[in-house]
Amino acid sequence: MVDVGKLALITAAPTLIGAAALYAPKVCSAVARVWAERAAQEPQPIGPPIERLATDLRRLLRLHDDLTRSAHVAIRAHRLWSVEAAIAVRATEAARALGVAHQEPELPGDLTRGELIALLHSLADAGMVLPSSLGHFTRHGRL
Repeated sequence: MVDVGKLALITAAPTLIGAAALYAPKVCSAVARVWAERAAQEPQPIGPPIERLATDLRRLLRLHDDLTRSAHVAIRAHRLWSVEAAIAVRATEAARALGVAHQEPELPGDLTRGELIALLHSLADAGMVLPSSLGHFTRHGRL
């Protein structure tokens, strides 16, 4: 009985190997297509987690406040511009994540000071915890 099984395996092996070589690409393609369709159906995040956005925004606001108080005027202007652009990028991402109405800038971080102030206040009104002191973004340093 064992000899008959070996004979059948030896006889069928070339056919099975040929069939595997012929149909394997088609099977792999079908599996990849189904996998891609399932991945497309699952919701995908549009950006970083809101917790990370809020942490980055708070850090940048504190850095902005520190720079306005300490740096030399010539150095401060360039650094403040860079920090304000980073704040605008993160604030725009946070507004998008929270569904807060905002103006989408043509270039990332390209918001005027007034637009940035309005956006920060809108984020705070939407429940994002920001530092109570926003330096030059508010009149009295309070939200």
